Amino acid sequence: MTPPPTLQELIETVRQDSDSDQPLDQLVAAAAAAAQLEETTDALLGYFVDRCRRDGRSWTEISAALGVTKQAVHKRFASAIATHIAAANPAPTFERFTDRARHVVAESGQEATSLGDDFVGTEHLLLALFSEPQGIAARALAAMGVSQEAVRTAILAAGDRAPGRDEAPATGTAAALKLAAATSATAGTRPPFSGPAKRALRDALAVALEFGHNYIGTEHLLLGLYRNDDSLAAQILTQAGALESSARAHVTDMLRGYEQGR
Repeated sequence: MTPPPTLQELIETVRQDSDSDQPLDQLVAAAAAAAQLEETTDALLGYFVDRCRRDGRSWTEISAALGVTKQAVHKRFASAIATHIAAANPAPTFERFTDRARHVVAESGQEATSLGDDFVGTEHLLLALFSEPQGIAARALAAMGVSQEAVRTAILAAGDRAPGRDEAPATGTAAALKLAAATSATAGTRPPFSGPAKRALRDALAVALEFGHNYIGTEHLLLGLYRNDDSLAAQILTQAGALESSARAHVTDMLRGYEQGR
């Protein structure tokens, strides 16, 4: 096996990349290098964890091979696996989504259109969660005192110039359009997803993997909206007092009740 870079080699690399010989400047360069190494190693392991899952290996087998708990595997590698899956599918589909989650994504386009927006943002995904009142996400929002009317009012109050308003997607949105088209035969007129909205969909997959689920439900969509603090949906939820920790607690309790009732 090819040996990784030695500590001394890494030190020399940091010194070369640093803006000066000052220890503080070199510390900043070292921190950046360490972050890149951690991201690369997580992506490397995430790639092979995903291969194991595709090979039919269970999370118990994977966690045993790595010498950690299943919960640790989910938490550490969920984002890396989600990123790898997204990269491997340039025109992703909704095959992992439940019927309710598919309906929510379809409704997000209708919400964007009704508000006169040219793209589907995280705020529209949040608003669309109420279209499935029996879904875990809508029930969790209700438990936190967040209503559809309050979300719609907050979106209208934000306006196009609000700092947290999702930006319109850049050029080259064919993948986003195909993603939207997968939910409805009439999706040809649906606006494309914004960058933050596409990240929220990817983060929903990461959340599902963290829970050890092989599907994406409305609850995963809700928790995925919290991952980008700068998105309008996350800001609306936070300003309403619906913190991520509270949302996760409600979702976990509802999922536990569902599993016990099966």
